Amino acid sequence: GNGKVIINKFSGEKYLQYNTNYLNAILEPLEKLNLKDQFDIIAIVKGGGLTGQTDAIKLGVSRLLCKMESSNRLVLKPFGFLTRDSRIKERKKYGLRKARKASQYSKR
Repeated sequence: GNGKVIINKFSGEKYLQYNTNYLNAILEPLEKLNLKDQFDIIAIVKGGGLTGQTDAIKLGVSRLLCKMESSNRLVLKPFGFLTRDSRIKERKKYGLRKARKASQYSKR
């Protein structure tokens, strides 16, 4: 490859709305290993928002680099590239409007 990023059949720049922070985040694992121009990234993502999708692609790239060469794990782990963001939507509880939002309390 030559460092191209393709997300959902669009160029990485176009899909991420020309946001350089998102693009740099995706390429960060490759930069840390000095492999930036050796791989193309082709990803299909759905759900969440652009930030979540960017983090998901970054995690996927990092995991793949570790699978290819186990010594890469020692480089990527301290930067937190191999940690999944475990936050998920909290379930709605009965008697409430949302997960935690209740109707206004009336004293009288």
